[in-house]
Amino acid sequence: MKRRMEYFVIGAIAGGAVGFVVGLLWAPSSGAATRRRLAEETHRVAEVAREVAERAERAAEVLGHRVDHYLGRDEEMAWRKVREIREGLQGYTPTQG
Repeated sequence: MKRRMEYFVIGAIAGGAVGFVVGLLWAPSSGAATRRRLAEETHRVAEVAREVAERAERAAEVLGHRVDHYLGRDEEMAWRKVREIREGLQGYTPTQG
């Protein structure tokens, strides 16, 4: 899941950058205007990438907590069964007298 999200973010950033450059090539402006638009678009793409990364991080944390919760419950049940078996075995242990 995490690897997929990383690929998505990389693809979104790369796609945004390529789209912007192609747009600049098809609609050229003066140098100053182009630099200003490039700076604005770069800032916008970086902000979108940051937001996507934050959402992915939050989703990974939620998923991690859920997995930990379910694994913890299974581990707790396993230890409870081990205790029950030990207690049951103590009843069958021969005593020497």
